[in-house]
Amino acid sequence: MSASKPCVIVGKGRIGQALVEMGPGGDVLVGREGGIPATPEGPIVVCTRNDVLDEVVKRTPESRRKDLLFVQNGMLQPWMDANGLGSNTQALIFFAVSKLGEKPKDGKTDLNPEGLTAVTGPHAQAFADRLAAGGLSCKVLSEIDYKKAMLEKLVWISAIMLVGAEHQCLVGDVESKHTEQVSGLFAELAEGGAAELGVTLDDGTVARLLAYSRSVAHFPTAVKEFEWRNGWFWKISEREMAAGNADPFPTHSKMLKAQGVI
Repeated sequence: MSASKPCVIVGKGRIGQALVEMGPGGDVLVGREGGIPATPEGPIVVCTRNDVLDEVVKRTPESRRKDLLFVQNGMLQPWMDANGLGSNTQALIFFAVSKLGEKPKDGKTDLNPEGLTAVTGPHAQAFADRLAAGGLSCKVLSEIDYKKAMLEKLVWISAIMLVGAEHQCLVGDVESKHTEQVSGLFAELAEGGAAELGVTLDDGTVARLLAYSRSVAHFPTAVKEFEWRNGWFWKISEREMAAGNADPFPTHSKMLKAQGVI
């Protein structure tokens, strides 16, 4: 999946279509029905909702499953490990496509003008090359650095959407009008999440997440895909409380209950 080689892209939405337009021609774009072809021989980029990932794997020839490349938000690693895909390529997308067919807008922020999109795994460089051909930034990261970046995005989407749902407002309003609340939730989730994964996040996590919020201020908010996002933190809370320990995410748990999510 480089700028010069066609690949298979699963998902005909905004991201899938955008990736096709960055390519050289010859990509195979696959929707929700039918099998996933074995050729072209590059990575098979999965641009679908998380809740159809099991079906995508079933539709993929067994010999090609190692080439699946996942761009979904959320905590994918436990699911990937359970399906024998733990070493597959993963990407964190920090660019936005407002409408089908529109040119992507890179997720560069005032704190990270180099861009935040990142990828790791066997097909990482090919994915970065494809984005570069489309004028988008992408960092190729080691496994540990990717884990840290993934956690930060998981913290961002879990916290910003939960605070936004409480106040029924856009991402930009959460950042500008409820700064203290969302900053505290960022910090809570980041600290406990880093402890769970055994990583140490770089200084400035909260500032980076606030800056990213400003770059996508127009995004709506809602608590979605609970199992893959907020649900990961809630499972840790359940486990710790069942063991007689304090909830590592007390504010998060309280807000989930107030929203009727748990």
